[in-house]
Amino acid sequence: MKPTLIRTALSLCLAGFCLNSAHALPEPAMQAAVGQFVAATKGKSEATDPAIEQFQAMLKAEPGHPLLMSYLGAATTLKARDAWAPWKKMSHAEDGLAQIDKALGLLAPSHDEALYQGTAVSLQTRFVAANTFLGLPDMFNRGPRGRQLLEEIQASPLFAKAPAGFQGAVLMRAAREAEQAKQGERARTLFQQVVSRQLPQAAEAQAALKGGQ
Repeated sequence: MKPTLIRTALSLCLAGFCLNSAHALPEPAMQAAVGQFVAATKGKSEATDPAIEQFQAMLKAEPGHPLLMSYLGAATTLKARDAWAPWKKMSHAEDGLAQIDKALGLLAPSHDEALYQGTAVSLQTRFVAANTFLGLPDMFNRGPRGRQLLEEIQASPLFAKAPAGFQGAVLMRAAREAEQAKQGERARTLFQQVVSRQLPQAAEAQAALKGGQ
């Protein structure tokens, strides 16, 4: 599993999670699970199983919750990174991707209204999926879908209503992806959006613009 999975997964996570919906998740449990997930993305492999177990436990209480399922899938793909046997790597990756695909398939109009840290659950679920897809090796052929999901998030009327931190995270991820694809002009446009909107990632975007000169 490529190290890029570790780096891109980091942009999934924002501090101070809060869910505001008719079926609110228990915030302490969610914070604990996301904390383990963040640790796992940073290379702490012993945090992966606890994250998976905690997301699974919450899913039992909230079956079919797409955001929980997408995080569970993302955490499961991290087991592919850490497995030694090639067949285990493939098995964990396929299991994680299946969970994420199911999460995306569960999205309904109600998830546009349910909020997670002030952001629609539908957007958050897509962002978790996009980051995971884009962090996987090319052999999984998930890059095009990951880029499509980023486009869908930005095109959604809900995106402008999302908190500045989420908007910046999406735009920065899209800009970095454009850089990797050698789409310099598009990358600069996205970085400039972060700067002009004075989003929390403005300093990072400004540095990227200067570095690209």
